[in-house]
Amino acid sequence: MPPKTAKRETGYFPTLAAERLDIALCRASTVVARAAEARANESGIGVGQHLVLKMLAEVGPSSQRALSDQLRIDRSVMVGICDGLEQAGHVRRERDAGDRRAYAVTITDSGRRLLARAEDAVPGFLDDTFTDLTPAEREQLSALLVKLLGLHS
Repeated sequence: MPPKTAKRETGYFPTLAAERLDIALCRASTVVARAAEARANESGIGVGQHLVLKMLAEVGPSSQRALSDQLRIDRSVMVGICDGLEQAGHVRRERDAGDRRAYAVTITDSGRRLLARAEDAVPGFLDDTFTDLTPAEREQLSALLVKLLGLHS
């Protein structure tokens, strides 16, 4: 879990981050990703598994390719995520009626319960991780990231 306040860095990195927004963003992304994975593992579910279950619960059965594309998770990694979720009974894979070469991944009741527990932990994680930002700054950061990722309408 990240500290309640961000560690104040000394040395060269603060200068570099001020000069290079790309470096600062990559570093921030790494810090948040590590914190998210640590918190997710406390819930017994990795971030990738959480995202897969969330998408399946919201959009319904999907192919591994669609999950990979929509969640921006490498296809080879997605296979491992789906394998683990299937072995644990959280999803099932069935032949896709529209394309017999593909499999549709479907969330199970067990997966829905696991997802609900994981989702319960998200608000606390976000509050802990972004504690140094005001609510307005969090909204601004969110809007900027959406714009940067080209997701705005």
